[in-house]
Amino acid sequence: MRPSGRQTNEMREISIETDVTMHAEGSCLIKCGNTHVLCTATIDARVPPFLKNSGLGWVTAEYGMLPRATNTRMRREAKNGQSGRTQEIQRLIGRSLRAGVDRVALGERQIVVDCDVIQADGGTRCASITGGWVALKLAVQKLMKAGDVISDPLVDPVAAISCGIYAGQEVLDLDYPEDSEAGVDGNFVMTGGKLVEVQMSAEGSTYSRAQMDALLDLAEKGVSELKVAQLAAVS
Repeated sequence: MRPSGRQTNEMREISIETDVTMHAEGSCLIKCGNTHVLCTATIDARVPPFLKNSGLGWVTAEYGMLPRATNTRMRREAKNGQSGRTQEIQRLIGRSLRAGVDRVALGERQIVVDCDVIQADGGTRCASITGGWVALKLAVQKLMKAGDVISDPLVDPVAAISCGIYAGQEVLDLDYPEDSEAGVDGNFVMTGGKLVEVQMSAEGSTYSRAQMDALLDLAEKGVSELKVAQLAAVS
């Protein structure tokens, strides 16, 4: 039995509220159970120096957690500098979102996606990628409405979900009690039915090829449900 009482293939409740900030070109608040992430997208006419005069666009991301997003207060990273974990997660978010972007169609501009975790209960990087795509899509829609972009540079939604082996069972969408006790923990990023990135590791026990395939099946189910929520949010 899972701590939440969910079935092994059951997601947490997902909600995505859009246009939650007045200044960002795209914004949403994504809630995956008790994990809540504010995602905003900012359009910048400047690209990084290595892309200047290339005709290619760029999508990047920044990630952070509020001090009381977790059980105990964390010190602000603005005061102490970014942790290795934060840097790794924001690079993952950026890589994942770029996988679904036609950078030629985007044109020579940059979109920065900020993902700020308000409340954490496991799966914050996955929620950030899923919500980050929604914020990105809303910003692109504004570019298209203004005529600055002719064809949609977002080929397909990008979403992410965690799966793992908890109490000997393959489970979908781990919350914190499961994540902290999981024997195997994995994050699956997908777009258009294809894998973008898989982060998977044994956390005290090894796993078989059959178990990995079972986790991938669960991830495909979860991402398909997230895609429905994403498209509903931006339609």
